[in-house]
Amino acid sequence: MKRNIYILLGVILLIGVALAQNADNGIAAVFKQEEPLPTETGPRAGLLAPGFSLKGMDGKTYTAGGAKEKAVFVSFWASWCEPCKEEAPALNTLAAKYKDKLDMYGVNVTPYDKLKDAKAFVEEYKLTFPILLDEDGAAYAKYNGVAFPTNVLIDKNGVIQEVILGILPEKELERKIKDVIN
Repeated sequence: MKRNIYILLGVILLIGVALAQNADNGIAAVFKQEEPLPTETGPRAGLLAPGFSLKGMDGKTYTAGGAKEKAVFVSFWASWCEPCKEEAPALNTLAAKYKDKLDMYGVNVTPYDKLKDAKAFVEEYKLTFPILLDEDGAAYAKYNGVAFPTNVLIDKNGVIQEVILGILPEKELERKIKDVIN
């Protein structure tokens, strides 16, 4: 009889430990309250992304900022930027791979570049995602741009999840994208 009680207590203890270890992904997740959206707009993680509308090289107008159906990846770049050249193939690959869950925009900061050079860059790297022209540098300024590339990951709610100055290895960048779209 005593032996059965010890076995029963052991089983209950194991179940309790298993539930505690899985609380983040299991039952507790059902009761978890969503964090309220920020009310402040700014160029850093945790704030609402500053909005902008820019014309693309394809003639269409694109917007960032505010809630969207998909997460948004904004890459501010210039054609003379060596890290931008290095990163371009990875961005093309990731844009194609996650097109159903992520809108990727390449924003050429035109005051720091030449339009003909930007067009040559897009052609050379065969970029397939929308390339926007920040002709007066206002969008770049809203994100306190200080380096090329500056990449901004924005979730579906319009909240900046990360601002990345410079480039990352493709696998690390992909991991960050997956974190934002999931």
